[in-house]
Amino acid sequence: MSPRPLSRQRGAVLFIALIVLVAMSLAGVALIRGVDTANLIAGNLAFKQTATYGGDWAAEQARTWLSGQAATALYNDVPGTYYASMQSGLDFTGTDPSRPDFDWTNNAINVGPDPAGNTDVRYVIHRMCDLAGNPSTVNCVRTSTGGTIGGTQGGATYGSAALPSTSQIYYRITARVTGPRNTVSYVQVMVN
Repeated sequence: MSPRPLSRQRGAVLFIALIVLVAMSLAGVALIRGVDTANLIAGNLAFKQTATYGGDWAAEQARTWLSGQAATALYNDVPGTYYASMQSGLDFTGTDPSRPDFDWTNNAINVGPDPAGNTDVRYVIHRMCDLAGNPSTVNCVRTSTGGTIGGTQGGATYGSAALPSTSQIYYRITARVTGPRNTVSYVQVMVN
């Protein structure tokens, strides 16, 4: 028996294997980039959430400061911490180009780093009144309770009692927290 003559190989399988190898390499690179991007997004969301917690901490610091003040001390501004009017024409987040930005460096109190490690935690308090001064003489946003309670059953009245009438002024606390990777978070709280 004579040996079979060798036929010339054309390399089609090698060419297809190289194409499949390149496609798998590209898929692997895309997967790694996707995982890296997901990790960056998750990290940024964690920084943002931590900054929001810092804003809550600053709001609590502001509430403590506010509760320690005499009522008459709140008739006028305490520059850098408290303003006896709303200052409604200012933009606190720096996102509205039609209004001037609030100056967080000079007009808000820096309470230092928070327990989570955010380095620049500031707050400012605004009394929700049109103007500074005695709240009985200026227009303010207030709570209002009072009146009577009672009810009827089957058309018969079974009682009513007068509630004490009280009115309290609202205060807006705005906190700004700057954290790692230039994370900035704003928290706003209304208290009375």
